[in-house]
Amino acid sequence: MNTQRVRPPAVRVVERMLHEGFATGNADIVDELCSPDLVEHQFGLSGSGREAIDKVKRGIIDVHRAMPDIRFTIGDWAEHGDTVWVRAEAIATQTGPFIGPPTGAPVRLTVIDVARVVDGKIVEHWGVPDRFAILAQTGQLKRLVPAA
Repeated sequence: MNTQRVRPPAVRVVERMLHEGFATGNADIVDELCSPDLVEHQFGLSGSGREAIDKVKRGIIDVHRAMPDIRFTIGDWAEHGDTVWVRAEAIATQTGPFIGPPTGAPVRLTVIDVARVVDGKIVEHWGVPDRFAILAQTGQLKRLVPAA
């Protein structure tokens, strides 16, 4: 694991997006950390350019509204050329809507981010938040898939 080594600048960019964006609800961080030509591949946020920027900003707002106390810890990272892989663990309480009403349930989930970072800006991103874990821990999964 690379958690004890000094994180390279590209990893710190992704880390800032988690800590200063998603954890605080500050959607303006996207303008600072992402290229205006961003290509976003994450399910629900995919797009390019202005469309991608707007979707990522909306994602930050939606996550923060659903889990305003969310906090991230970087568990591991790797870097090859201009691409970084970051595994983060998040803890939160679902006090806002997320595929259903607020539940007040505690949530633990893993987020995998893969990003190409050029000149300090994310130019391409693939995100894999464990939404299934959120659904299961908040009881929403039972609502969506009733027992047979």
